[in-house]
Amino acid sequence: MTETAYAKVNLALHVRRRRDDGYHELETLFAFVDAGDVLSTSSAEQDSVQVVGEFAGGLDHPFDNLVAKALGKLPRAEGLAITLEKNLPVAAGLGGGSADAGAVFRIMRERFGLPDDWRERAAALGADVPACVESRTCIGRGTGTELEPADDSLAGTPVLLVNPRLPLSTGPVFKAWDGADCGPMSQGDARTIALEGRNDLEAPAIELCPEIADVLAAMRGTSPFLARMSGSGATCFALFENETARDEAAARIAADHPGWWQMRGNLR
Repeated sequence: MTETAYAKVNLALHVRRRRDDGYHELETLFAFVDAGDVLSTSSAEQDSVQVVGEFAGGLDHPFDNLVAKALGKLPRAEGLAITLEKNLPVAAGLGGGSADAGAVFRIMRERFGLPDDWRERAAALGADVPACVESRTCIGRGTGTELEPADDSLAGTPVLLVNPRLPLSTGPVFKAWDGADCGPMSQGDARTIALEGRNDLEAPAIELCPEIADVLAAMRGTSPFLARMSGSGATCFALFENETARDEAAARIAADHPGWWQMRGNLR
């Protein structure tokens, strides 16, 4: 069985306050690209995880990654051997590990079914994991685990992901946030929320990784209808009206910045 771990993007990310428990209260519009890591599974006597692909080296301890941890959250009589093709950069704002865990939950749902408390088990792995299980456009509140449905008005939208090949850990970015509450997300359809939204982590992320500003400038120079950083960075995304415009933008950025990583796809 093969399952794609769809890349997550935050079309909007509003950080409202620091909580007493050390986490942050936020509002976000999750969306997912129809490309990402790939998990291949087969039955086995005991669980195993093998990591291959361009970014396999970013996961030094395979049994400490979220694939192995997700397997541990869902006990069953039969083991699974999983090969993870790591196509998404690590620590990149794309929820790569969370997307991998979400793919494991979908594999388990197909093969064995999920327990009634699967959402709590997913949330214990990370704030983005519950959203990544379904990998559909939705609104996240609280730490991101309180999910609400959102319309699919952006489904099929061509998207380009670009990363300067620099990892950026989430913790330092949140720590550098200035604490200013700039207001809630808009209401309306997904396109409206995205266009009227912002990413409150963009400024602190640029302080820590100035190359993000270069990526955003390059992307905005290709005339998308929206370009923004995803999550805590350093990956940025651009949305286009058609695939031709996206592909031309990808080619232009690749020519100007051959060292940057990029991925093309469409929103699910």
